[in-house]
Amino acid sequence: MTRATLMMVGDLILDEPRPDSYFEPSRALLKTADVLVGHVEVPHTLRGSEQSTDVPAPPAHPDHLQALARAGFHIATLAGNHIADVGPQGIADTVATLQGLGLQTTGAGATLAAAREPARVTARGVRVGVLSYNCVGPRESWATSRKAGCAYVKVLTHYELDYASPGGPPTIYTFAAPESLEAMAADIQALRAQVDTLVVALHKGVGHTPARIERYERAVSHAAIDAGADIVVGHHAHILRGIELYQGKPIFHGLGNFVTVTRALSVSDNDSPERLAWARRREQLFGFAPDPTMPTYPFHPESRHTAIARCEVAAGGVLEAGFVPCHIDGSARPEPLTRSRGGDRVVDYIGQISAAAGLRITLEWQGDWVRVLPA
Repeated sequence: MTRATLMMVGDLILDEPRPDSYFEPSRALLKTADVLVGHVEVPHTLRGSEQSTDVPAPPAHPDHLQALARAGFHIATLAGNHIADVGPQGIADTVATLQGLGLQTTGAGATLAAAREPARVTARGVRVGVLSYNCVGPRESWATSRKAGCAYVKVLTHYELDYASPGGPPTIYTFAAPESLEAMAADIQALRAQVDTLVVALHKGVGHTPARIERYERAVSHAAIDAGADIVVGHHAHILRGIELYQGKPIFHGLGNFVTVTRALSVSDNDSPERLAWARRREQLFGFAPDPTMPTYPFHPESRHTAIARCEVAAGGVLEAGFVPCHIDGSARPEPLTRSRGGDRVVDYIGQISAAAGLRITLEWQGDWVRVLPA
């Protein structure tokens, strides 16, 4: 049976000089993937101006995307909350640069139809297709028939008071708009007959929060698999989330950070009032302060646990699913770990956050990677 190794990583922000250096510890492993997928979080452009009224991310230099090609990436997902932060020029330049480097893209484009177009790669005779959707807004990032932006799943939030006390603590319910799920399902069904392995990437979840998975996250992930997806992979929270098996198919609810380097959330030297205000508020909301010795890595300390999802795929779908545990070192570089080199710490962490989220799995070492099996 012909089989291929599919690897996937979480958020990529290449907003520092010498981006290739951040891939050095992982480069050899990434190069072993027959298909390598990552999520490009911010626009890479020298054009445009800030468009977002949310917390706009600064654009990175287009040349930095060359590091992805040199690290072996084949597909970049783009549907996220920051891809439209400097407008249509940022989206156009990011897509054009990635495609010019030989990477397939999905999730953002000049129109909604373009954003919903899948990426396709054939490796070792196995056809892999990827779709990408943003579940977290802001709405101004969404594409329309005549507006550049990203593909999306519209998620609604309802706050229900637990008792008769206006202003008291609510129960929070989140769910996807039915028409959004129908649109995603239509994309999956259209792609299904054209590929052997179908991946859906979802930008989702509450940031910087260990273990917690919102109601809509499981519902949207399950809907993707019900429609025909083989693998669901999440990112956006900038911290690892649990892993689930649904109908025997893997859902990586959040792969956390990979190469995610930026000074945009600095509280000591920030030229953006909006980003500075968010950096300060984020510490209060989520109860953490970034490590001051890592100025290019302004994230939760637990986010230094991370992983590379790894699936063995064939014409019949996913044969094996799992991950390679990694650690973000003191220079903000992801370093793959083996069992003899500290990997059990990350494996135990993923097991704990999966259990805390009510996800029942078993994790088992297989050589230098970890398989995900039913509990």
